[in-house]
Amino acid sequence: MSVTLLEQVSWVVAWDEARRAHVYLRDVDVAFSQEAGFAYLGARFEGEARTRLSGRGRLLLPGFVDIHCHPTSEPLRRGITDEITSPGFHHSSLYEFLPVLEGDDEARAACIQVALAELLKSGVTTLVDLSVPYDGWLDALAESGIRACVAPMYRDARWLTRDGHSLEYAWDTRRGREAFEGAARLVERARQHPCGRLSGMLCPAQVDTCSAELIQGSHALARERGLELHIHVAQSVAEFHEMHRRHGMTPVQWLDSLGVLDERAILGHAIFLDHHPWLHWTSRRDLDLIRERGATVAHCPTVFVRRGITLRTFGEYLRAGINVGIGTDTYPHDFLRELLVASYAARAVAETVTDHTAAELFTAATVGGARALRRDDIGRVAPGAKADFVLVDLDHPAMRPVYDPLRTLIYSADDRAIRDVWIDGRRVVADGVVTTIDLEAATAALEEAQARVLEQVPRRDRAGRPIERLAPRCLELRERLA
Repeated sequence: MSVTLLEQVSWVVAWDEARRAHVYLRDVDVAFSQEAGFAYLGARFEGEARTRLSGRGRLLLPGFVDIHCHPTSEPLRRGITDEITSPGFHHSSLYEFLPVLEGDDEARAACIQVALAELLKSGVTTLVDLSVPYDGWLDALAESGIRACVAPMYRDARWLTRDGHSLEYAWDTRRGREAFEGAARLVERARQHPCGRLSGMLCPAQVDTCSAELIQGSHALARERGLELHIHVAQSVAEFHEMHRRHGMTPVQWLDSLGVLDERAILGHAIFLDHHPWLHWTSRRDLDLIRERGATVAHCPTVFVRRGITLRTFGEYLRAGINVGIGTDTYPHDFLRELLVASYAARAVAETVTDHTAAELFTAATVGGARALRRDDIGRVAPGAKADFVLVDLDHPAMRPVYDPLRTLIYSADDRAIRDVWIDGRRVVADGVVTTIDLEAATAALEEAQARVLEQVPRRDRAGRPIERLAPRCLELRERLA
């Protein structure tokens, strides 16, 4: 076993199992290996180490667990969907715009490289990847060095709108079943991948695009194989009212009636629950149901704040006893920015700084995600846990002066101060540079892919509009000054 020793790490965010909480340690040695994970955490390490590195001037924290991400599609929309409006759907971009901005497999291959590089640089070591499968997907994840849980999405229906305010569903349950069966096979391939860092879960994509049979079949297979189940739910006002029209229940209550709301369920977004003020609903049952059943909420603040939408609120969900994890549903794939947006949005809506603490936010970003995946070996720095961790430069100007380094990292420094990221005892970010991805080549391929997609927009849009009408540039483009 090849042991690496970080000597005299200035600050460590360690896991205190007795207190079930993260704590600070000062000036400690940290020994780890690929085989055993964290092997030692404390005063001077007396054992043998093949590699010795200085930890002085560094903050060591557990790698972040990102439980909701679309890395094969979101980078393609950079600079386009930030300010689009869709008044017929309460400004959700799901129905009118995202279908016209879908890329091909070549675009997906470029997107994932850019997204993974951003995730790694912002300290993400474990990722739940909700993507439409394409050739090379598993290998791209494996080669990046990240620890990934693949969640191949499938559904029975696709959204369409002919007028920008009426939502329709094109159903094809046979195709949905075939996609489900293909996803199940792909999950098994991931679990058997030779890199040893891939796993999988089942993902009936959206609560309103999947039949009861598809969701229940997915849950039954998840229980049989010991997998988690991820589903987008309560992500728009239109979805909420559509599900009530169909079933006379909220989306969450309908999932509960199907028997699929339990400890293996991860609910993507879960914003428009029956307590949300936009709905003015007559019941207040959804939060209690999620807590009672032990499901997790995947909170992805940035993509919704762009639309003027927020969780009501992050702190309220925690006080309700719900396990909350954090995701990066959109570009940029900067996990620390998601934490900052989550915090500021919640405090603004709650109208109080006491909505939550930085410690609660960090716990959701680490242990909350690990709980969602039902793992106790990630999201923490403790003997026996995987050697997935981040080193932050305490000498970076944005980290100084050092009073509370974790708070400063979240609210001030962002990912600028992250120097190194290790996954499974292997360094994948060194001195701020991702070592496993050619980011320049990936970005060039992404630019080409976006140009191809934008050229096709008029043929895909319901009204034949070019991208310049769907998403006008923020400044007028002229050939010359008058």
